[in-house]
Amino acid sequence: MTWLITGGAGYIGAHVARAMTEAGERVVALDDLSAGYPARLPSDVPLVEGSSLDGALLKRVLAEYGVTGVVHLAARKQVAESVAQPTRYYRENVGGLATLLEAVAEAGVGRFLFSSSAAVYGNPDVELITEDTPCAPVNPYGETKLTGEWLVRAAGRAHGISTVCLRYFNVAGAATPELADTGVFNIVPMVFDRLTRDEAPRIFGDDYPTPDGTCVRDYIHVADLAEAHLAAARRLVDRESGDGDLTVNIGRGEGVSVRELITVIGEVTGDRRTPVVEARRPGDAPRAVASAARAAEKLGWTARRGVREMAESAWRGWLLHHGQ
Repeated sequence: MTWLITGGAGYIGAHVARAMTEAGERVVALDDLSAGYPARLPSDVPLVEGSSLDGALLKRVLAEYGVTGVVHLAARKQVAESVAQPTRYYRENVGGLATLLEAVAEAGVGRFLFSSSAAVYGNPDVELITEDTPCAPVNPYGETKLTGEWLVRAAGRAHGISTVCLRYFNVAGAATPELADTGVFNIVPMVFDRLTRDEAPRIFGDDYPTPDGTCVRDYIHVADLAEAHLAAARRLVDRESGDGDLTVNIGRGEGVSVRELITVIGEVTGDRRTPVVEARRPGDAPRAVASAARAAEKLGWTARRGVREMAESAWRGWLLHHGQ
């Protein structure tokens, strides 16, 4: 097997590339470097600079490297940006996926792993979100991920491609400081950024119907997420394992409130200042926690790392990239 990882030089992509190569898989990365960094990739992983919208490039890469499976991670992924620029999100997330699937079908590549998101569910009022929970995304980003799942499954049926869609919950942490998330878009780096600027962390709403009034989320260590990709890729290779297509939540199945997370970050950083409570943000669900049962059953995978390890590893990466 040779796996093409689109978005392979990104935060998640580089972790997936590392996990797969360390497990003995052959990997080639494609990345437009809008958010990726070549130095993140293992030295023996070829990097092709380009976009999944470039059909001619995709065909050359699939042929040149003898690609037999694809892990598609490349996408725009900021909710607020998707609200402001919906056409861009549909063009890049859905259009890029369609272009890639056309090239994959033409090349006879038989295995396709799609990076989806818990954003496909919207804001369901349930204790645990299962893969059968109705999907009702509340922003263009979530819409493009759900549309992407439909497209992946349809292409799989039409062209005999085995597919897996992984619905990530909230990703944090780093396998090594060098691979840490350098953006300030998710809650952990957002808290680090506030502390680094000598400002208190912010909590958006403390009057939700949860034990401490703040939103509850399911956080997954990016190294666990990468191992889930490896497990899914190997399931795709093992055609005896069953499903021609599979959709799986990737989370820990445990809820952590925003206040609890900020407390852990304070213990890790030594900065325990009291958070500032601000107004709720539109669209935030009180609770979003995965059922992890299907991942354990179908992939033989469960998360091994906890929230403290996420915070500690992310902090080491923050200090490396942003200084003291």
